[in-house]
Parts: sequence; structure tokens; C-alpha cells
Amino acid sequence: MTCNAEGFLFVILLNTMFVSIDAATNQPDVSALQNLFTSMNSGKELKGWSENGTDPCGDLWIGVICLDNDVTEIHLSGLHLTGNLGYRLDQLTSLIFLDLSDNHLSGELPYQLPPNVQQLNLGGNNFSGSGGFPYSFMSMIHLTFLNISNNHLSGDINDVFWRFSNLTLLDLSFNNFTGKLPQSFSNLSDLSTMYLQNNALSGDLNVLSSLPLQNLNLENNHFTGWIPATFDSIPNLKLAGNNLETGTASPPQPSSTPFGEDSNGTARNNGPSAQDLDQQSTPSSSPISQSGSTSNLSTGAVAGIAIASVFAISVIAFIIIIFCLKPQERFGNKGKQQTVVSLATQSLTVPPKREPLLISDTLPCTQVSNQEVRLPEASLKPPPTDICRRQNSKDREKEASSRNMVPPIAATKYSIAELQVATGSFNEQHLLGKGTYGTVYKATLHNQALAVKKLDTSGPEFPDKKRIMELISSISCLCHPNLTQLVGYCTEHGQCLLIYNFFEMGNLYDILHSSLAKRPKLTWNARMNIALGAARALEYLHEVCCPPVIHRSFKSAKILLDEELNPYLSDSGIASYLHSSGEVSAHSSGSITFCAPEHAISGIFTSKTDVYCFGVVMLELLTGRKPFDRNKPRNEKSLVRWAIPQLHDIDALARMVDRDIQGQYTAKSLSRFADIISLSVQPEPEFRPSMSEVVQSLQELMQKAHFDGRLE
Repeated sequence: MTCNAEGFLFVILLNTMFVSIDAATNQPDVSALQNLFTSMNSGKELKGWSENGTDPCGDLWIGVICLDNDVTEIHLSGLHLTGNLGYRLDQLTSLIFLDLSDNHLSGELPYQLPPNVQQLNLGGNNFSGSGGFPYSFMSMIHLTFLNISNNHLSGDINDVFWRFSNLTLLDLSFNNFTGKLPQSFSNLSDLSTMYLQNNALSGDLNVLSSLPLQNLNLENNHFTGWIPATFDSIPNLKLAGNNLETGTASPPQPSSTPFGEDSNGTARNNGPSAQDLDQQSTPSSSPISQSGSTSNLSTGAVAGIAIASVFAISVIAFIIIIFCLKPQERFGNKGKQQTVVSLATQSLTVPPKREPLLISDTLPCTQVSNQEVRLPEASLKPPPTDICRRQNSKDREKEASSRNMVPPIAATKYSIAELQVATGSFNEQHLLGKGTYGTVYKATLHNQALAVKKLDTSGPEFPDKKRIMELISSISCLCHPNLTQLVGYCTEHGQCLLIYNFFEMGNLYDILHSSLAKRPKLTWNARMNIALGAARALEYLHEVCCPPVIHRSFKSAKILLDEELNPYLSDSGIASYLHSSGEVSAHSSGSITFCAPEHAISGIFTSKTDVYCFGVVMLELLTGRKPFDRNKPRNEKSLVRWAIPQLHDIDALARMVDRDIQGQYTAKSLSRFADIISLSVQPEPEFRPSMSEVVQSLQELMQKAHFDGRLE
């Protein structure tokens, strides 16, 4: 009896041990939920939640559902939660359901989101921001339900929906979205419900014409144009509060399917069907008899029709054989040309191991391309706020040359006469400065201040007219909130002038190093925002553009600032074209004083060269010093050489900080910022991080600084 009791106790103890093991939540999930708890101000409504020491699955945290050791669902709707969503949600790789609706959460949508979530509900909160959806949104290709309604989001809806073929419900209503509907909406092949009401969206509705919608609400926007004929089949349709054209004769609507096919891929006839013609030609008083003969046709007529049909079928078969037997020979193997793909076709976590190519390999943005997009089944690399379509350069050159025309350009063409008037004949009074590639003038066109960059065409490496047009087409395609957008151009009389928006605040170099008393004082918070925005711009060029674009001339003078001190990287893509090889001297790049070691030796630029230059700019933000200052003592002339030995000495680090920001940061924030700099300026390029890693580190730094109460 005693032996049996001991055995029974041993079984209970063993079972308890296995239950405890089963209850232990995976550590990445624990870390993510603890960060989320802290980000949501450790709300008392989150019963059972804790910053440390407890187990979400084993201790039954409220709203958390687990399968084995993985957190699979989070239900926290209507709990009056405040704060934000933190920066570790991407660690919840098993999460398929996330509902945080009807709370008081604020801030921008987090850059890191659960990659495999299927249902995401963030509606009824206070999320804001004009940057659209974060890049990581593109990785969430398993989404079937997305609700971000009743928030304060603004700006354009990003063109990031190319791979969302499983999405059945999309609710972006009651926000402040503007601009046209993104072209990627046309790929939402399973979408049955869409709510976009009460925004400020504009343009036509053609992109929605082929969707299998059952519920569509577009009320109270600024849509114009004709209502697509396919909307007649939508049971629940609401269009009030727009400027749409109504009538019986609407123009034909474009379709995302190939010409001559319907949405199911079957043949489509633009005229009446054979059945319709038969019904029209056969009077109702003369129906077809049950015996199969017609009351008004003689036997001879029937025989004649049969013979004509056989003859017609024979002719059609002959034509099919002639045209389809060897299509490669007939069309010069054009069928083998590579189809257009989206920028999204890159890896989720690891950038493609490709050599940087010329930016001439790019196509203009989606708003100027009507080609159909067919996406491969590869995994995605999150893209930026706007997407440009890409095509193989050789295919593109063949297509352009065969039509004897230049690729389309997403910018306005101006005459040299207009620009002469706008700049006072390029008078020195309008001169803003001389840059790496030419001079920049301030212009006024249509009551708008613009900057006209007049490229230096005298050098032997300057490309010919055709290559110039390809350059303009390519850089007009670069679309990101932290890049200067090309708005116009002029190529008359052998000139090449690029027109951008004018930034009254000037560039970061002048703001940091100018001796003018009126220059703005950049706070620690402002410097963090500038660093993050510039990093996102480089991340877009390196890891979203396909093939990657190397800036080659990244420095503080290339970062322009608007009145709210938001950064805009200028001259992106120009160096790639003006220097067709992978090499360019440090002198011609304008970076002799702080170029990366490998570039100083070989003259070759890579993405890691840009990372090094970014680290130098971060040092400028930290210290307020110039990259190279001849007025300093010999051992302090080079900023990198002087600063690097001090980055891991907390006392020395505190002494080297710019006096304008002293006391505005915590010791931890300063140390983390120094760590990012130290990694970025490593002498060996293979030890430097990618720009996506830099972006993530900066975001975590700002998030933690926010928790410390030192960032607004």
C-alpha cells in the first residue's frame, strides 16, 4: 500500500512537472507582451499582466490565448487602454488574431507588426500620422480582416496591397486619408467588404471595378468620374457625398485582366453574345419546335448554314495553326520577356545578395504605368509609403527603342524660357549654392517656391540625351516621405535641369554648423527624428528599391529640413547615373573628408559605404562638430578619428555632446545612440549593420526614451 502511494505521488509530481513545462510561454512572446504592457502604461485593466516574473500562458493573462507555448490570440477590446503599441510586436510570430479596438491608444502605427496575423482590429483609437502604413505592413500577407477605422490617420493610402489576396474585409473609414486610391487595391481578389467613407479621398474609382465586392461604402469623399458599370452588381453600395458622374452611357472601365478576358480568365466578347443575336433574330411567335426544326427555315437553308459553319471552323483552325504553332519565331522571343514585378518582391528579413545596379533599371511609379502586375510567389520585403514598379532594364530598353520613345516621366516638363524667368536668368541673387553635381537656384513658378538644380554637363562622363531622359524617368520614380520628390525637369539646348520643392529651413549642415544667430536650435528630440527619417530614406534606397540604389554622396548637406524639421534626403539616384561604373573618386563625390576606408582605397561604393556616411552624420548630430574642421587641433580635425575612442567612455561621451542639447537626454539614451554610431562607422564594411537594422535600433531608442519621459 505504501509502495502504491509513493508511485501515485510520483506520477502526480511528474505530471505537474510536464504541465509546468507546457505552460511556459516562449521567451520572444513574453518579451513582446511585457513591452506591450509597458507601452500601454501598465494599465490596471490588464489583469494578470506584469513587466516581469510571470508567464502569460501559464498565469492566464487577461485577453491572451495560447496554443502550446505560443501566444496565438490577443483580445483587449474596449478596456480604455492608453499609450501606444511599443516596438516588439514583430516577435509575436505565432499571433493570428489581434484586437485592440475601442481603446485610447495613440501614436503612429508601429513599425513592427505581427508578421503572420490574420485578423487585425485597431479601430476606434487615436492613432495618427501622415506616413501611411509602416513598411512591415507588407509582410502581413495572411491578413483576412483589417480594421483601422475611426482613427486620425492622414496622407495617401500606401500602395502596399499587392500581395493581400486573402483579404476579405478592409475598413479604413473615418480617418483623414487623402489622394487617389492605390493601384494595388486591384489585387484584392477576395475582398467582399470595403469601407472608405468619411475620408478626403479623390480621383476615379476604376481601380475597384474588378473586385468581387458585396459591401462598398465610399460616402463623403471627393471621388470624381464615372461610376463603374460593375458597381451595379454590388448589393450594398453607398456613394453619396461625392462628385461622381451618373447616367446611362458611362465610358468603358479599365480592367486588371488582359484584354479579351473577364475576371475569371474566360474569353470576353465586347459585342452581343450569340445567344442574344439568336433571340433577336427569332420572333417570339416562332419558337423552336420540340422536334428540333424551325418553323420558318427550309431544309435547304439549314443545310446551307451547316456547310457554312464547317467552312468557317476550318478557316479558324487554319489561322490558329499559323499564328500559334511557333510564336517565338513570329515575335522574336518577346514572349520570354520578364513581366513587371512590384518593389515588394524582396526578402522579409534578409536583403537580396545583389550587386547595386544602375537606377536606370527602374520604371516610373504606378501612377504612370498601365501595365498589369503579376507578382511571383516569393516572400516580400516591406516597401515604403509609395511603390514604384520595376522591370528588367534590357526588356525595358528593347520596348522603348522599338517604339522610338523615352520611358514615361512622373514630373512636369518645363521650357528653358520658363525657368529663366523664374530664376531671373539664373542670376546669382537666386543662387542657393553649388553642390556636388551642379548649381542650385531658387525659382518661383505659379506662385510656388522651387529649387532648380542645374547639372554640370561639361564633364566627359555626362551622359547623352537618351541616358539623361532615362535618368529623369528613374529619379522621378523614387517615392518616399523622406526623399525630395522630383516635380519638374528641362532638357532643352543640351541642358539638364531638375526641379524640386524648395525648403526654407535649408540643409542640416548649415543648421548645425552655421554661425548665424538666427539658426534654429535642434533639440535632442528633433535630432533623433532627423536621424530616423534619414535612415528610413536610405533603407528605402538600399532595401526596397530593386535593384538597390546607392546614394554615394550621403552627408548632412544633402538632408533638407522643412518648417517642422522633418528631413528630406536630396540627390538620390543622380550619382548612380553620372558615374556608370561602380567607382567614383572621393573628391568627385564630395566626401573626401569622411569617406569610408574601403572607398578611400578602392573608389568603390556599396550600401555599407552609405551606412558609414550615415554614422558620420549621426556624429554631427551628437557633437555639433563638422566632419572635418581645419580650425581644430591636429588630433581633432577628423571627427570620426577623434570621436570613436570616446564613444564607450560614458564620461568622455558626455563631454563631447553638443552644448545645445545637454540635459535633454538620459544616460541610457546617449549610450544607445553612441552604440549605433560605433557600429555604423566600423572600419570593416561587413561589420556595419544594414540600414533596416539601423532604423529598428533608432526606433527602439526613441521608444525607450519616451518611456523615460524625455521625449514628447
